[in-house]
Amino acid sequence: MMASYVNIFKLVCFVAVACMVVGAPKGSEAAISCGQVVRYLTPCVSYVANGGSVPATCCSGIKTLYSLARTTADRQGVCSCIKQAVSGVPYTPYNLNLAAGLPKKCGVNIPYKISPSTDCKSVK
Repeated sequence: MMASYVNIFKLVCFVAVACMVVGAPKGSEAAISCGQVVRYLTPCVSYVANGGSVPATCCSGIKTLYSLARTTADRQGVCSCIKQAVSGVPYTPYNLNLAAGLPKKCGVNIPYKISPSTDCKSVK
């Protein structure tokens, strides 16, 4: 069961990439670590694993990561970190759909489909 939660967490991290690659405001440079991504997205794991209501702390984390990813380098770096984390993780369509719906449920508008095939180098 714990391995399942680890895989779901990796899927949730992938959603964070999608949230951050959208044209977040540019400004002072902020280095975003993989540790920060983990910390902000941990509250989302139960929702992606089981459905139900999205915890407010999950949406808060997604919004915070979105606001921190200010530069192209930030967004590409976070994307690369997440892509590495989710490589080889099997997800069910159910979990992927829940994860893909998180940005909308949290009020973060992204103009493209969330997909594990996101090309981090094309992230602007």
